[in-house]
Amino acid sequence: MSESPVLIAAAGVATGYRGHVVAQEISLEIRAGERWFFLGANGSGKTTLMRTLLGLIAPLGGSIAHAGGRLDRSRIGFVPQRIETSTSLPTTVGEFVRLGLVGAKRGTVAERDRVARALATVDLADRERRSLWTLSGGQRQRASLARALVREPDILLLDEPTAGLDVASEDAFLRLLVELNRERGMTLVIVTHDADVARELASHVALFAPRGVVTGPLGDPRVRAALDAYTDASRHHLAVLTAADPQHGRVSE
Repeated sequence: MSESPVLIAAAGVATGYRGHVVAQEISLEIRAGERWFFLGANGSGKTTLMRTLLGLIAPLGGSIAHAGGRLDRSRIGFVPQRIETSTSLPTTVGEFVRLGLVGAKRGTVAERDRVARALATVDLADRERRSLWTLSGGQRQRASLARALVREPDILLLDEPTAGLDVASEDAFLRLLVELNRERGMTLVIVTHDADVARELASHVALFAPRGVVTGPLGDPRVRAALDAYTDASRHHLAVLTAADPQHGRVSE
């Protein structure tokens, strides 16, 4: 059986800001239908690589190739960690989602249809005319997802999309992403700290470790070993913090 087409390929990429390298020697191929999880500590380069793949910052070394030889942003969806719209601006949910179509050449009717479909997908069809700021945290994150889906992308990149959500909202959001992947074949690239979520949902992993970035299928023994080491280090770090501050990590009732 032939392999799925490559959507984004990185070869020996170094990434960072203003000449400062954050991560380097990164090589990976993201194929249609895959679920990639970028794991690592804060500052390790996960989000920086995602922004590089999006074409928002130039690589400091190596090369990045996109399907068809060029980056077609109309076929790429992006969900940032936080909504960047000011709370002082009166914005409805529908208006917020419609921002995802900025730059797209679509007629008014087509735009209305796309917004309606995107809102229905994230179960916010009845919230279109409500203020964005009346939504709960989980609902706002689903609105942010709808803003990305309104372009009907082939690949969806999400930067720590469940940060700050309660357990129920996080679970519902992740299940929705898996559904998009399985039913629509949508490729996912997700930045996260949660190794357990990656183990459960990922098909491929890019793990940003002190000795380099390990990439590959979840079943690859080298990836598994790196993931186990990352989990052990994370648990040790949490144990040290908890010993220093018994309140750290305690869940309030």
